[in-house]
Amino acid sequence: METVFIDGSTGEGGGQILRTSLALSCITGKSLHIENIRAARRNPGLAKQHLSCVRAVCEICSGQCRGAALRSGTLDFHPAPVQSGDFRFDIGSAGSASLVIQTVLPALFLADKPSAVTVTGGTHNPLAPPFDFLSETFLPAIEAVGFRGSCKLIKHGFYPAGGGKITFNVQPWQKSTDRVIKLCESSEQFQIHARIYTAKLPPHIAQRQRKLLLQSGLNIRNVEHIEVTDSDGPGNCAMIRLCDSSRTTVFTAFGMRGKPSQQVVSEVVNLAENFLTSGAAIDRFLADQLLIYMAISKAGSYTTNELSSHLQTNMEVIKKFLPVNFRVEQQKQAYTISCLPRTN
Repeated sequence: METVFIDGSTGEGGGQILRTSLALSCITGKSLHIENIRAARRNPGLAKQHLSCVRAVCEICSGQCRGAALRSGTLDFHPAPVQSGDFRFDIGSAGSASLVIQTVLPALFLADKPSAVTVTGGTHNPLAPPFDFLSETFLPAIEAVGFRGSCKLIKHGFYPAGGGKITFNVQPWQKSTDRVIKLCESSEQFQIHARIYTAKLPPHIAQRQRKLLLQSGLNIRNVEHIEVTDSDGPGNCAMIRLCDSSRTTVFTAFGMRGKPSQQVVSEVVNLAENFLTSGAAIDRFLADQLLIYMAISKAGSYTTNELSSHLQTNMEVIKKFLPVNFRVEQQKQAYTISCLPRTN
């Protein structure tokens, strides 16, 4: 059996290298040897969240692994064929449920029968896609090319308490040669909406953030406030949702102890403004997540507003497993990313 060797310290040197490698190992049946896991992070090696990803892929394909322990910097993973099923994963911390889902999702799309996945952990975490992004931005983008799934938020989980729960239903990929990811044209008809989540926090926080959002340079049509009552601990985030007839782009900034509402709102407004002024079709967060789905179909292209280190590192990892190349072209403030079959 072929083994792919990955250096986890290359590029952005974070957990995405591990997650992408595990997903592609499942898909291709190639064994994985990865060293220097999360070497660029303050606490390198496997944390609970990353261990959950390892255990999840082991379960969906009856895989064998060595090195799956807290703070481990090296892992050997040997996959077997992926099986559909009803899977339940508990991170045991406020680690992101979304990132566990996104590790197993590509492989489950390639199974022969539908699957259900339930993950307990964080649903709205800094430095990870919140549930709203999965539901409103990510799933519609891949559904257009035959990757069909649905998700449901059962319970909110904010960092650091966690305890949230999301479920995913995954259908087998409906492959079609005439349907590829092609998201290159920016929309001229966005309606801009905002959403504020607060959990176990005083009312003035949402009121302050609402006022700041409406005072921003964005033409925000309405601000929805969701007061979360099922969370195990306090939490806050502000979202800006850019909606047109075909898709919704979700940007998020998180509040935390000692972080002023002004800073939270400025963060999310800046994310939205940078995207809007770029003329790109998709944001840098979705750009990172779509790469693996383009690679599976060996075709596709999109424009995005940032060539992040996350994106570039993900490209290099994917190329080690699948016979594809990526082309990057810059035009003004946008980048066009194209996936092509490897010819050599």
